[in-house]
Amino acid sequence: MTTRNLADDMHALGAQAKAASAHMAKASAAVKNTALRKLAALLRANIDALQIDNAKDIERAVAAGLDAPMVDRLKLTPKVLETCAQGCEQLAAMPDVIGEIMGMKQQPSGIRVGQMRVPLGVFGMIFESRPNVTIEAASLSIKSGNACILRGGSEAIESNKALAKLVQQALSESGLPTDAVQLVPTTDREAVGHLIAMPEFVDVIIPRGGKGLIERISRDAKVPVIKHLDGNCHTYVDDPCDIDMAVIVADNAKTQKYSPCNASESLLVARGVASEFLAKIGKIYAAKGVEMRCCPEAKDILARSVPGAKLQDATEQDWFEEYLGPIISIKVVAGLDAAIAHINHYSSHHTDAILTRDHMHAQRFLREVDSASVMVNASTRFADGFEYGLGAEIGISTDKFHARGPVGIEGLTSLKYVVLGQGEIRV
Repeated sequence: MTTRNLADDMHALGAQAKAASAHMAKASAAVKNTALRKLAALLRANIDALQIDNAKDIERAVAAGLDAPMVDRLKLTPKVLETCAQGCEQLAAMPDVIGEIMGMKQQPSGIRVGQMRVPLGVFGMIFESRPNVTIEAASLSIKSGNACILRGGSEAIESNKALAKLVQQALSESGLPTDAVQLVPTTDREAVGHLIAMPEFVDVIIPRGGKGLIERISRDAKVPVIKHLDGNCHTYVDDPCDIDMAVIVADNAKTQKYSPCNASESLLVARGVASEFLAKIGKIYAAKGVEMRCCPEAKDILARSVPGAKLQDATEQDWFEEYLGPIISIKVVAGLDAAIAHINHYSSHHTDAILTRDHMHAQRFLREVDSASVMVNASTRFADGFEYGLGAEIGISTDKFHARGPVGIEGLTSLKYVVLGQGEIRV
C-alpha cells in the first residue's frame, strides 16, 4: 500500500471482508472447527520459522529503545505459541452458538417469538505490541462466523504477517474464504483512520492497546467501539483472611507478569491485618525490586518491617495509575466499606479481587464492586478469556452495553428476533 492509494486499498479490504462475512455466517460448525484445528497444527509446525520473523521485530524494538515491558509483549516464545494453539483447539471443542434460538414463547395472538444468535458481521481489530492477538482475534472470528480486518502495531509487523499467513492457509485448506481474516499490511497510521470510518463494511471496532490509542479510536470512530481504557486493578486483603494465602495471591497478582492489563496495580489492606500482612508481602516485593507507593500508615509499617524497601509517598494520582511495571500503590483501609468505596472511585472497572475468610464480605464485594470482573480469593491475573474457558479473547470490555469483561464468542455475536407463525394476522 502507498499513501496515494491507501483509501482505495482499505476500501478493498472492507469490501472483501463484507463478502467473506456472508460465507462465514453460513459455514457449518464442522468446517469452522476444522479450520481452527488446522491453525493449531500449523502454529506448532512453524514454531522455528515464526521465531525467526519474531526476532526481527524484537531486534528492531530493542534498537529503537522500547522499554522492557513493551519488548516482553512482542515475544512469540514456544510457550506463547502453544497457548495460542491450545486456544484454537479449545474453541474448536466448544459448542457452536451461531443459529441458536432461545426464549421462544407463545403469544396470545398465536405467534411464537424468540431470539437467534447471529454473527456481528465484520469487526476491525486495532492492537499494539502483542502479535499473539492476531491468532486470538482470527480464531474467535472464525468460531463466531465473522470476518475481521486486523491492524497490528508497527513494532510487530513481521510477526503479524507470518501469523496471518498461517491463518489464511488454514482457512483455504478448510474451504473457507481467505478474505475472512485480513491483515492490514502497512504500518501507515492513516490506515487506522480509514478502517474506523467505513460503516458500510465494518460493524464494530475493537481497539486493544494503550490509553492514547483507545481514546483516539473512541473519539474518531464512525462505527461502534468495544473497549477498555486501562487496567487499574485492585487486590483487597480483608480482615479476616488467610494471611499466607493472601501473600501468595497478592504476589502473583502483581509480579507474575508486570505488563498485562490484569496485573494488580493497587493493594488495599484492612487495618486489622495490615501489620502482619504488609511485613510479609513487603519482603517479597522488596526482593523483586517492586517500588511501593504508600499511604502514611502503610509506609510506616513497611519502613519498620522491611528495611531497605523502595518506599515512596503515594500521590492522589497513584490511586488512579496503571503502572504496567514493578510499581504498586498500597493503602491501609478501615475495612470492607472503605475498600469498596475506594475501588469504585479509583478503579478503571476492569478487575478487582478480595482475599477473605468472611463469606458475607465476599458476597458484598461481588455485588457492590462495579467492575467487569470481580474475584474472591483469586489472582486478578485470571481475568483472561483463555483462563475463563472462552478459548481466547478479543479483548476486555469495561463498557456496559453489548459485552463486558473478556470478550469471547458470544461478545462477537448479536441477537435478532425470530417469529414463527401459522398464518396469524394482526387484528
